[in-house]
Amino acid sequence: MFHRIGRVVVRHPVWTIVAWVVAAVAIVLTAPSLPSSSDQSSFLPKSYESIQAADVQAKAFPSAFTPAAIVLLQRTDGAAMGKADYAEAAQLAQAIEGKHIDQVQKVVPGMPSKDGKYDMVLIQMDSKTTGQPAQSDAVQKLRDDMPALVKGTGLDAKVGGQAASALDQQKASEKGMGLTGLGTVLVIVISMALIFRSFILTLLPIVTLFALVDTTANGLIADATKIFGLQSNSSVSSILLVVLLGVGTDYFLFLMFRYRERLRLGDEPKEAMINAVDRVGEAIASAAGTVIIAFLALLLSSVGFLKQMGPALAIAVAVTLLAGLTLFPAICSLIPPRALFWASKSWKVEPTGSRFASLGRMVGRRPAVIAAVSGVLMVALSLGATGFKATFDLSAGSVPATAESTIVQNEMTAAYSAGAAEPTTVLLVSTDGKPLDQAQLPAFGQKLATTDGVAVVAPPKLSADGTTADYNLELKYGASSDAALAAINGVRDTAHAAAPADTKALVGGLTAVYKDFNAAINHDYGTVFPVAAILIMIILGLLLRSVVAPWYLMASVALGFGATLGSTVLIFQNLKGDAGLMFMLPVIMYLFVVAIGTDYNILMIARLREEAQEGREPREAASMAVRHAGPTVAAAGFILAATFAMLALGGGSFLVPMSFALSFGIFLAAFVMAMFFTPALTALIGHAAWWPGHADRRRAESSRVVASSAGTRSQDDELDPSRR
Repeated sequence: MFHRIGRVVVRHPVWTIVAWVVAAVAIVLTAPSLPSSSDQSSFLPKSYESIQAADVQAKAFPSAFTPAAIVLLQRTDGAAMGKADYAEAAQLAQAIEGKHIDQVQKVVPGMPSKDGKYDMVLIQMDSKTTGQPAQSDAVQKLRDDMPALVKGTGLDAKVGGQAASALDQQKASEKGMGLTGLGTVLVIVISMALIFRSFILTLLPIVTLFALVDTTANGLIADATKIFGLQSNSSVSSILLVVLLGVGTDYFLFLMFRYRERLRLGDEPKEAMINAVDRVGEAIASAAGTVIIAFLALLLSSVGFLKQMGPALAIAVAVTLLAGLTLFPAICSLIPPRALFWASKSWKVEPTGSRFASLGRMVGRRPAVIAAVSGVLMVALSLGATGFKATFDLSAGSVPATAESTIVQNEMTAAYSAGAAEPTTVLLVSTDGKPLDQAQLPAFGQKLATTDGVAVVAPPKLSADGTTADYNLELKYGASSDAALAAINGVRDTAHAAAPADTKALVGGLTAVYKDFNAAINHDYGTVFPVAAILIMIILGLLLRSVVAPWYLMASVALGFGATLGSTVLIFQNLKGDAGLMFMLPVIMYLFVVAIGTDYNILMIARLREEAQEGREPREAASMAVRHAGPTVAAAGFILAATFAMLALGGGSFLVPMSFALSFGIFLAAFVMAMFFTPALTALIGHAAWWPGHADRRRAESSRVVASSAGTRSQDDELDPSRR
């Protein structure tokens, strides 16, 4: 099949490129524009208590609201506020409402701080656009108008709250994404220049990926997101860019290394490209298949963010695979080899005395030692994973300390309570449809007030029909802190136990949302991981025609996952002193390290099988596989690890550890697992590794019919360089 694909593409390169351009333009022009949401509650199913509480509150108290934005006021001289200052604050609330800013639905005065130095103005925005750009625009308008509104009052006003934090996070993300993109491009360009020493090959993958592959993938992602009703999140963009450029460059390297090998064997250029697609096509398709299936397994997640990320990344990899099998070969076949590899002087001849030949001989001679050393190293690093602690705030650390929303949060924490900006809501709801017994409400509130971690419990508000009571709680801790998450457990236990007969209690608010995120991700650990692993093993079994090999290949990848997580914990929790790592990091890391890391195992094991089919014994086959596939794995692994490292330029407590984990995981996959552990294990297991198919003992003798200018001819499978 891949021989036919290569033949069609190489013989009709112009039409192939035209088809790509037409498809890309059509997809981009018809793709919808999608709003991006950073509202954490919108990523949880309605079965969780925090979401149920929000729905009940919206129906029972349509006029009540949790402020989307908070204007924090204080005197410019830092003195305590007087009656005149509080009057100015009330007038400011009226002035803001009179501006009729888009998204702003209600503006009310807040409570003064206990020390009398601060006052607040609370602003309600449309709940349907929470976390979307419309609210960010409203916050920016508020900030732009604020100097004029407080002029002459002697007050200083800062705009904070959830919507303001989303705006500041967006600004930081845009800056970080620009740095990430620039860093990724520089890494790929410099690496390709060092590998091929060719002007065209240095720029070709970047130009092609940006011009056609990226635009096509993003258009298809927008279509899929709208068609299937998935959530969109700005955090996906940075990951998508790195994945597309990193994986696309990998597939380009896989193809070009084999193309250069065929040219060195003496193939005519077009025939060399056809043979390159034929030889490497199965490995690329299988590698991409493992990544796509692993990403699609995220559809089983109960977290909307991961559900969106899975299909988006799967589409990007699928488009990149198609480019690797059609677009890249078509473009390269139009360029004569002398021009394509210019100004390299060594592309015609395989280097002698290669380091990878030495590494291959070492693996072939001492497979037991190599397998033991690399295995023990990964096991030792995996021990650190037992200390993993999770944190649940998606925006924590992604907003600079100098951002206005962060300053407001810190000042409110000092002047009020840490939970004042994001209060917890407890709803007492009648279950028999009758009004609540108001005599029981004070006792329920007193029970809540005695719960550990609760700072203030406001008097309850009753709904118009008397069937729902709303208690506002302020916790002593910040909404996303470990202490707040522990306290919310106590609040829920107390509320559920203290609810009078014929009532039920629901606990909501941002801290409750984070707690439910914890439950959702724990569910995903037991669902997404096993499904992705099983599907990847099936692909490996089909590729290798073996039942044995997929087991130890997946075992090696699992060791790589454990070693990566353990190293990340040791560096960021133990050495750097972070309280925890982003709760979804293991899921993302598992999918990237297992799926993309398996690419290098596939490339190495496929080459090892090819060498075995030439009649070599297992140890010699492993040695030759490292010699010939090693340079490709090393180059691809280095570039992908370096591109993932560029995510750290985005900053934040989420992207920096994730950047390290993914880049280190890819490094382990390429330079430890694929280069040493996998071929050494295969050499030790011997012919049994291919049971029951015994693919290593079978040498294809069938001929291929290859069209030529004179008609058709029969061409036997070529031997590799070591046999000519």
